[in-house]
Amino acid sequence: MSLLIDRLWQGILDTLLMVGVSSLLALLLGLPLAVVLVVSDRGGLYENVPLNRVLGWLVNLFRSVPFLILMVALIPFTRLLVGTSYGVWAAVVPLTVAAMPFFARIAEVSLREVDHGLTEAAQAMGCKRGHIIRHVLLPEALPGIVSGFTITLVTMINASAMAGAIGAGGLGDLAYRYGYQRFDTQVMLTVIVVLVALVTLLQLSGDRLARRLNHRA
Repeated sequence: MSLLIDRLWQGILDTLLMVGVSSLLALLLGLPLAVVLVVSDRGGLYENVPLNRVLGWLVNLFRSVPFLILMVALIPFTRLLVGTSYGVWAAVVPLTVAAMPFFARIAEVSLREVDHGLTEAAQAMGCKRGHIIRHVLLPEALPGIVSGFTITLVTMINASAMAGAIGAGGLGDLAYRYGYQRFDTQVMLTVIVVLVALVTLLQLSGDRLARRLNHRA
């Protein structure tokens, strides 16, 4: 039993490390991408339709590729960045590449839902475009962005389990090697319970934070 607890604890730590680092990178890269997609669109604050079309096409391209295929296709790039294609850090690269466009598209939707009247009022008062983005668009869209980031985190936990099953470590690796290959039902059920608990905790925390930030509720 103590051996199972040790392996389970290590699997949880590896999963949290994979999801934590890649989600932070997805947030830092995906949110600016979402802002650029909104402001560069037709009628946007920095209208640039060709740039908007190219970025939109790239986002759709990476979102269309299933994670398992993306992970395999990125092996040379992953090896170039972290020096290996196995282990926790190797999984961070495809997880980030998969999560960034996913989160960017969700954040883009939240930014587009901001009342245009607020933007027009800020422009009428002489606010600069950068000021409007920082003090109007982003604060007003924040509850939706938090909800979208919560969905991204849950999706990444699922993807990390898949990555773990093919050599990235974490709970997926534990379930595959000890639960599936050794037909250990106890390990498999324990991993499932932990994954459900993680997802539930994240979802509840994200929903609560989004409600607190939503001053319109």
